[in-house]
Amino acid sequence: MGIRKKTNKNPPVLSHEFVIQNHADIVSCVAMVFLLGLMFEVTSKFAVLFITVQYNVTISTNGKLNIEAPEETAVNYFHHGIKDLATIFFYMLVAIIMHAIIQEYVLDKINRKKHFSKTKHSKFNESGQLSAFYLFSFGWGTSILLSENFLSNPVNLWEGYPHALMPFQMKFYFICQLGYWLHALPELYFQKTKKEDIPRQLVYVFLYLVHIAGAYILNLNRLGLVLLVLHYFIELLFHVSRLVYFSNENRQMGFTIWAVLFVLGRLLTLSLSVLTVGFGLSTAENQGFDLAAGNFNVLFVRITVLAAICLTQAFMMWKFINFQLRRWREHAQAQTLKKKQVPAKSKSKKDKGEGKNVKPTTREELFKINPNKLRLSPHI
Repeated sequence: MGIRKKTNKNPPVLSHEFVIQNHADIVSCVAMVFLLGLMFEVTSKFAVLFITVQYNVTISTNGKLNIEAPEETAVNYFHHGIKDLATIFFYMLVAIIMHAIIQEYVLDKINRKKHFSKTKHSKFNESGQLSAFYLFSFGWGTSILLSENFLSNPVNLWEGYPHALMPFQMKFYFICQLGYWLHALPELYFQKTKKEDIPRQLVYVFLYLVHIAGAYILNLNRLGLVLLVLHYFIELLFHVSRLVYFSNENRQMGFTIWAVLFVLGRLLTLSLSVLTVGFGLSTAENQGFDLAAGNFNVLFVRITVLAAICLTQAFMMWKFINFQLRRWREHAQAQTLKKKQVPAKSKSKKDKGEGKNVKPTTREELFKINPNKLRLSPHI
C-alpha cells in the first residue's frame, strides 16, 4: 500500500485523484442504493439478491420435548448457486468501506504518531488491515467449528459427502471471505500500490480466491473451513509480530514462534487434506459425478484438489525457506562487519598508547614533536 498524500486542493470531479480520495464515500452511496431498494416493493426482489443469503432450504425434523408431546421443528440450510455472485459483490462493497474506516480512524492516527518511513508505513498499513481481518475471521470460523462440532471427530470432514447443504453461518462465512479477497483487487488502485508490489499481492489474492471458491463450489466446505481457521491463526501471529516489531525492533520473539508454527501448519494442512480427500472420499460409498446433487467425488477431481493444495504448500515453503536464508545471510554479514570493526578500533587505541611512551632520539624527531623544546634545551 502506498502513502496517500492529502492536499488542500480539490481535484477535478471524476478524476483519478478524486476517486481515490473519495472512494469510501462513493462505495457507501452505491451500497446505500441497494439498502434503499428494500423499501420499495418493485425493487425489493432485486435488492434482496445482493443483501441476503440465497438458496434457502427448510428441512423439517421431529423433535420431542417430552414423550406425550412430539413437536416438529424446522431447520434452515443453504446451498450455493449463481445468485451468490450478487451477494458476494455487495459484501465486497462492505469490505471496501470497512477497509477505509480502519485505515482512517485507526492506522492513520498511529502513523502520524510514530512517523514511520515510507517502507514501514506501507508494511504497517498492510499488517494492520490483515491483522484485523485475520482476527475476525479466526474468531468467527472457530465459533462455527465449535457450534457444528466438526472438531470432535476427523471423520466429520468427509462423512456424508457431498455437503451441499450448509448452515447459515457457514455459507455467510464463505460469502464474506470471497467478498473480502475480491475487494483487495480494487484496493490496489485505491491505495496507490507500488508497481513492484502489485505482482506479489496479486499472487496471494489469486491463491486465496481459488482455494476458497474451490472448497465452496466442490462442497468441501468443512475441510476448507478447518484449513482456513488454521491458516488465519498462523498469519495473524505473523502480522501481529510485525506490528510489534515496528514499535520496538528488539522484540522479535513473535517471528520465531511464527516460523515454528508455519512449518507445523503446512504439515497439518497436508495431513488433513490427504486424509480427507485421498483416503476419506476415495473410500466413501457415494462415488461418481452428479452436478445436480453437488457430488464431485471422482478420481480426477480428487487428484486435482490434492495437487492444488500440495503445490500451494510447496510454494509457501519455498518462499519461507528463501526468506529465512536471506535473513540468516544478512545477519551473518552484519556479525562479520562487527568483528572486523572491533579489532581495528583496539589496534588504533594500542597505537595511540604506544605513541605516548616513545622518546625522540634525533634532532629531527625532537623538532617534529616539540620544536619549542629544541630551542630551550642547553645540550643541543
